Amino acid sequence: MPDTAGLTLVIGGARCGKSAHAERLIAALTPPWTYIATAQAFDEEMRERIAIHQARREGDWRTLEAPLDLAGALDGLGEGAPVLLDCLTLWLTNHMLAEHDLAAECDRLEKVLAKPKGPWFVVSNEVGMGIVPDNALARRFRDEAGRLNQRIAAIADRVIFMAAGIPMQVK
Repeated sequence: MPDTAGLTLVIGGARCGKSAHAERLIAALTPPWTYIATAQAFDEEMRERIAIHQARREGDWRTLEAPLDLAGALDGLGEGAPVLLDCLTLWLTNHMLAEHDLAAECDRLEKVLAKPKGPWFVVSNEVGMGIVPDNALARRFRDEAGRLNQRIAAIADRVIFMAAGIPMQVK
């Protein structure tokens, strides 16, 4: 199901196979591929998660770390390059923890994602399908993530929802 251009949003819950599916989609395209990582390894558990993701990617991958300046990283890419951005919700978390202007950062990111320079695959978590969180920060994160996901889904050429490792094309 690979495309030669356009924006694909791969969204779903935790450990549903989003990243692995996005990796399979991009691997059907001609390398080299660019992986844009937004995670920051603040503890051992996150270092292990990052290592698992890195182990799945071999020699044809170029990795850019963009925990905050995601729009700048995307904007600096060449035309036609297949890109996998993993993930929007970690990027959002980084900005929330840094107390940045989320509206301005989301606007900036949306403008770049609206004009992909090639086949771009964006991974994000769907966090709004569970119970209402018990604290204000978690509720704010859930709400901000939901709004960001809606914005990116609206401009995406294709949206794939992952559940239990099964991809379902919803757009």
